[in-house]
Amino acid sequence: MADKFAVIGLGQFGSAICRKLSEKGAEVIAIDIDEDKVDAIKEYVAYAVVIDSTDSRALRSQNISEMDAVVVSIGQNFEGMLLTTVKLLEMGVKRIIARAQGDTQRRILEKLGVKEILSPEEEVGKNVAERLMNPGMMMCVELPDDYEIAEIAAPRSTVGRTLKDIGLLEKYRLNVVTVIQKAENDLAHIKGIPQPEMVIEENDELVVFGKAKDLERFISINA
Repeated sequence: MADKFAVIGLGQFGSAICRKLSEKGAEVIAIDIDEDKVDAIKEYVAYAVVIDSTDSRALRSQNISEMDAVVVSIGQNFEGMLLTTVKLLEMGVKRIIARAQGDTQRRILEKLGVKEILSPEEEVGKNVAERLMNPGMMMCVELPDDYEIAEIAAPRSTVGRTLKDIGLLEKYRLNVVTVIQKAENDLAHIKGIPQPEMVIEENDELVVFGKAKDLERFISINA
């Protein structure tokens, strides 16, 4: 039986979540008060409906409390997002994931008891800053205790060498999670679980895990 999710708020962020969940085989109910946004997403989801999510009766009509999780991705109307979240909490929805824009919204949601809070703008800002400081970095996810998972373009000095020869763990205290091979048409191919004899090729990207300072040191030394 497919997982059942509701996504409330169909801006660019909410619509992207709907599409990705559907691609993964989930049953998705897409909800927004804007009919145009609902029409734009309806072919990608199991069901799309125009309702006011601050209306408890309207939410109950969609069996919202039976969802495995509800994502509240209302971005422009904080009052509407807050009221919607409160209604979901009152209904006993088992898992609520809410979008916060800034620290104030995050703190209010935390006070309400929301455990999972998304801040996409903040994450995008961090990634842009990382890419400005380290142009070879394609993606970066910050973890607790100053650890990071980062996707970086293979430095020129590593091309043609094996992972064993590069010695990421021994020399830089970094673990290679995987290696991504980029083709000329921009398609990506995962090379699989890294082995010591794996050779780094031109246009490869390394997905590495370690301390932020060690990652920066590896990039600077091998730039």
